[in-house]
Amino acid sequence: MSNRRLLGVALLGLTLATTSIVTPAQAERLTIVNRNSDSQLKVSINRAVVVESDVPFAELSIANPQIADISSLSDRSIYVLGKQPGTTTLTLLDAQGTLISNVDVVVSADISEFKERLRQILPSEKIEVRTANDGIVLSGVVSSPQKLQRALDLAERYAPERVSNLMSVGGVQQVMLKVRFAEMQRSVSKSLSASLATNGNLLGNLALNSGNGRYSNAGNQANGLAGTLPASNTNAGATMLGFNAGAVQVGVLLEALESKGVVRTLAEPNLTALSGQEAKFLAGGEYPVPVAQDNSTVTVEFKPFGVELNFIPRVVDGDIINLELKAAVSAIDPNNGFELNAFRIDAFKRRETSTTVEMRDGDSFAIAGLLQDDFRDTNSQVPWLGDIPVLGALFRSADYQREQSELVIIITAHLVSPTRGEALALPTDRLRPPSEKDLFLFGKTSKDNTKLRGAAKEVAKQDFTGSYGYVME
Repeated sequence: MSNRRLLGVALLGLTLATTSIVTPAQAERLTIVNRNSDSQLKVSINRAVVVESDVPFAELSIANPQIADISSLSDRSIYVLGKQPGTTTLTLLDAQGTLISNVDVVVSADISEFKERLRQILPSEKIEVRTANDGIVLSGVVSSPQKLQRALDLAERYAPERVSNLMSVGGVQQVMLKVRFAEMQRSVSKSLSASLATNGNLLGNLALNSGNGRYSNAGNQANGLAGTLPASNTNAGATMLGFNAGAVQVGVLLEALESKGVVRTLAEPNLTALSGQEAKFLAGGEYPVPVAQDNSTVTVEFKPFGVELNFIPRVVDGDIINLELKAAVSAIDPNNGFELNAFRIDAFKRRETSTTVEMRDGDSFAIAGLLQDDFRDTNSQVPWLGDIPVLGALFRSADYQREQSELVIIITAHLVSPTRGEALALPTDRLRPPSEKDLFLFGKTSKDNTKLRGAAKEVAKQDFTGSYGYVME
């Protein structure tokens, strides 16, 4: 065996002993080198390729041993091992020192295992995997941003900080949120009061003048009762009784009040936003609030009130939608304001919620509900006299108040796509101004619109009739 052959075998044994690599039997035989021809050899990291030369070579050299390692198996076979990503040059010379060939050795990440793992984790996604220089390039169309992120995270395991993303997200990525705010308020107030007054002389010079409740003492019954009954009476019922017992005048005033009220608030805002983008909605107004500054000046800030809605939709996977939502219902409350030197600032009554939910296309969630029941019962009386059976009612006043409110917020999410403009209709499309003949002769304030066609005409025919809301028992 020649010295060159012994040297090649020694180098091969040293390489196999110092590195954990694939044996020559397992290496791929892919490349054949011809004289005076430049070629390219692609090798994966920690994998080996056997290069065959059609001309016997005498000397080998590698430009950068940090990228690839070489050893000769014979005078025609070369063992090339990829060590780290990069490009280097393998040079072959014959016994006379003449150049046989320069081979560009490109060492890249091993993507065969990555491709297999990617097919196992995301089997239905059409993702193409390529190598570029020392990194991985991903391209194709995925169904959701979450699956795109999973593919990128997996690629980072094989090529840290060397992953190029050319993928795009397909499917519907616009979400329309339909929110229904429903609030019912009911109040009941009842009161019953009695006022008694006496005025007169007993046993000559002994005078008597007394009263209770809201009865206003005066010289006679009429004047006494005038203090209680205003010119514009706000009582639901008032009865005045009076009689004389000798020189003593007696006046009795009975007042009764009962009031009931029901308030319904219903709002249905609809809002569309792109996946991952924030959308805002406000139906109401803004209230000016003066704010004192450090330099003794006063500025005006505007606080919004009404129905507010902020949400960020995210299409997670297919038709699964993740919603980060904030909703509020507020109104001006003049009963709890601030007043100073004839200057008044009203307070606000506000109910709000903030939550994150996940649902499918078309599903609904009741994300908030508030049931509030306030009760107040007061009783005032003249000491001892109010405890007398039957007659004690003349010395006693009772007041009963109860307020109930219920607020429910229901959301429905839909994946939506744009449509043609003629398929949409506005609320104003269903009405047309009447002619002078229709207005003055027939008393018509609007005219049917018959020029619309297709879906817009069907929408314009709809009317706001039917059962709405609910009954709070």
